[in-house]
Amino acid sequence: MSSSLTACSPPHQKYQAVVGLSSAALIRSQLLKKSFITILKYVVPLVIIGWLLRSVDQEKLVRLWHEQQNWPMMLGGFLLAFAAVCLSFYRWHLLVRGLGLPFRVADAFRLGFLGYLLTFVSGGSVGGDLFKAVFIAHEQPGRRTEAVATVLIDRVVGLVSLLVITSVAIVMARPSYESPVVAAICNLTLLATVIGLTAMFLVLVPRHTSELMLKIAIRVPKVGVTLGRLVAALQVYRRRPGVVALVLALSLGVQGLLAISLFMAAESVLDDAPSLASHFIIVPLSMVAGALPFTPAGLGTFELAMDQLYLLIPEPPRSDGILVALVYRLITIVIAIIGVGYYWASRREVRELLDEAEHDPSLS
Repeated sequence: MSSSLTACSPPHQKYQAVVGLSSAALIRSQLLKKSFITILKYVVPLVIIGWLLRSVDQEKLVRLWHEQQNWPMMLGGFLLAFAAVCLSFYRWHLLVRGLGLPFRVADAFRLGFLGYLLTFVSGGSVGGDLFKAVFIAHEQPGRRTEAVATVLIDRVVGLVSLLVITSVAIVMARPSYESPVVAAICNLTLLATVIGLTAMFLVLVPRHTSELMLKIAIRVPKVGVTLGRLVAALQVYRRRPGVVALVLALSLGVQGLLAISLFMAAESVLDDAPSLASHFIIVPLSMVAGALPFTPAGLGTFELAMDQLYLLIPEPPRSDGILVALVYRLITIVIAIIGVGYYWASRREVRELLDEAEHDPSLS
């Protein structure tokens, strides 16, 4: 009976049924693809970490597990890392206020800790930076692009400061160039630093150059208007040199604190840790690797970079960089737990903003 009714159904009803089935299949396919990618984002870095741990001397691991650690040194590393994270939140606050947007320090810390937490636990496309961008855009509907630009600018400033502090350490420490790999790493870092500083200078300092870049940005097809507003937001900072100087100083302070934090973490678990000067090269470069948007919070990529740079930079080479990286990873997880409190205090608003971020292509 039902088959006969279906056979007698009008053609447009059959077409609607086929379209409905196709849409459902497409949605299921997209969900499966998204779930598969999410699983890979966690499984692959865990496999990398497991492989790195297998390469460490097993006797050293057993001894490390049973011996008394230098807890005061580890606590010092935690406090310095925590201070660095807090300074990065305040840096973002200065960038937002530099555009003349209303933004409280308390909100910068609340969103900062929530974003820090989301870099660890967000399995979807919404990471900490995107969440912060959605929130600040939601609070500033009239100046949406400029508000979102502060998140991108904050990330760029952090990256350039990483390169600067690494370059200073390379020039001062003068690591051995006998290894072609070390030579390539050092030379590429110095080159990237020059390029980054030059780009910032062209945007922030000469008026005629920044105006030319604005005209070029506006003419870019499809995204010209958005790019133009981003460049215009950067030009605002040209009229606030005090803010720019303070932001850059804070950025260098953040990276310096993180390098010292990793050095203290190494001292807490290793008998003869590499020098502080070596860590000022190793840590920023590892942070750059960890900043690549492939895995949650740089899980796996940061550990791999630390392990390999421990083999290349110190004299003599070390094979236990993964141990130091894991100690620092535990420190960052403890810091991220603070974000749990902020999440529970405003979980409904957070869920709404996360949903908005998932479905807003202009912020992706």
